Amino acid sequence: MSINTDHGLPFLPGNTFRDVTKSAFHRAQTLGYRNGYALQQRPTVGIGQAALLSAQLTQNEMDELSKEIPALTYGAPRHGTSLDFIPAHVAFDKKVLRFYGHFRQDVLDSPVEEYRVRRVVVYYHLEDDSMCVTEPRVENSGLCQGTLLKRQRLPKNDRGEHYHWKDLNVAMDLPAYGVVYRLTHCDARTQEFMESEGLVLNDFEPTPVDPYITHRAQPHRSYVTPPDFDHFHQFLTMDRKVLRFFAMWDDTAALYGEARPVTIQYYLVDDTVEIREVHQANSGRDPFPVLLRRQRLPKEINPACEPFPSCVLEVSRQEVCEYYSPKDFQVGETVELLGRRLLLCDCDDFTKSYYQHSHPDMELKPKDLPREETDMRREIPPYNGFGSLEDSLQNCLTLIPEPPKKDLLKMLENDQKVLRYVARLDSQNPSDEGRRFIFSYFLSSDMVSIFERPVRNSGIIGGRFLEKTRIPKPGSTVDNPAFYSPDDFAIGATVEVFGHRFVLIDADHYVLRYLESVADRIPSQTLHSMRQRLGVHPDQGMVETTGQNG
Repeated sequence: MSINTDHGLPFLPGNTFRDVTKSAFHRAQTLGYRNGYALQQRPTVGIGQAALLSAQLTQNEMDELSKEIPALTYGAPRHGTSLDFIPAHVAFDKKVLRFYGHFRQDVLDSPVEEYRVRRVVVYYHLEDDSMCVTEPRVENSGLCQGTLLKRQRLPKNDRGEHYHWKDLNVAMDLPAYGVVYRLTHCDARTQEFMESEGLVLNDFEPTPVDPYITHRAQPHRSYVTPPDFDHFHQFLTMDRKVLRFFAMWDDTAALYGEARPVTIQYYLVDDTVEIREVHQANSGRDPFPVLLRRQRLPKEINPACEPFPSCVLEVSRQEVCEYYSPKDFQVGETVELLGRRLLLCDCDDFTKSYYQHSHPDMELKPKDLPREETDMRREIPPYNGFGSLEDSLQNCLTLIPEPPKKDLLKMLENDQKVLRYVARLDSQNPSDEGRRFIFSYFLSSDMVSIFERPVRNSGIIGGRFLEKTRIPKPGSTVDNPAFYSPDDFAIGATVEVFGHRFVLIDADHYVLRYLESVADRIPSQTLHSMRQRLGVHPDQGMVETTGQNG
């Protein structure tokens, strides 16, 4: 380690020597930890554990040393005042000069305008001497407005110089990239800044008016005389009020023509007329709903416009002298609408009351509409025996058969309610003696199923004799079908089932309870036969049948 023992000699080679007794040359530690926190501590010794002169100085002496300015010359140092330096991006942050102006744009090949005056706003940013030019947006201008020149330093000449705020003033031209912007005025802050810097602004100039905007703002002349009739009052008083006439269109003069019934509707809210054709079933005509769309019908046209074909161009309001009104529709008379002669035969009640209050002098003479009498009876073929009667009838009603509708309320109320009877087969065959059958009548669907009790060594296989179906009565027809019901199932009664005759001989107690609950709809003979067979006296009263049959 080199040290200098004489402080009067300069620290130069030859004036120092190395201390051979030093063996430690590491730097002192400046970081330490206390209670788990890192702390910075001031070094007290230098490299090789040498004493530091700064450790012997006080804080006042160190402050004086920091203020001294080193000098390269010998002698006493010169003390000067230090100036605070503030950069431009801090001093002029968010300080912008704003100038207003315009430029002229020529318009070629236009008979309406020769040029346009487009207003602009020029912003000068003091922090970096950059400028931008924007055009305020005007609604429905048809121009691409907004930013015309993005923020940048605008070149001043070909020598590489750029515009400075000292070069700007009002009532001057600002050329930039081939466009000359005329600066007319500025805002108050810009004027205050320029005058504070010693620049005198010129007098403000007015912005010229765009001739196209002036021409566009002029209203178009109109010579339409406003009518005296109040259409708004007509809308409030006559809305949803329609006159309906029943008429006959006489089209017999045309080839294959005939008289057709139509309906004429006159809307009082806007005096429009609509004609609808009344279609009949199997008439052979296309079912177009509207014969004449809703519109105002001209009654008298200007004679000067009559030679012009109306099929090429629709008639305007200026060409019509008069339109059809309610007083032109008189019941009993013939009215001609667009070349069609219509006989007004009758009208509805609202139309009659309207004419009585609004036009009492008009006499209504209703006539009967001629109607052709056609035999439209539908003949239903006889029942062929396939399927149920209602299901087979659907083939005669519609082209695509639908399942017959069921009584859902009846099905829900009588669900799982079955009346059971015991019957014997009434046959002349001796082998049918002793055969017993169980009739099950389902109240939810009025169907009957027959089950035969198996008898050992009888030679007849028992089981299902008839599936669930509705049993028609003898003499029942397709037009007037009649089916068996609990009213017909009395003890001793004969039931004919598709050519087989059965005699009812017994029933369970649930049948009696159900018949007593609806005794007002059951014949007295049927109810008496049940009580006599089951041995129940009539004075025992009614029995509730809310539960299922047992």
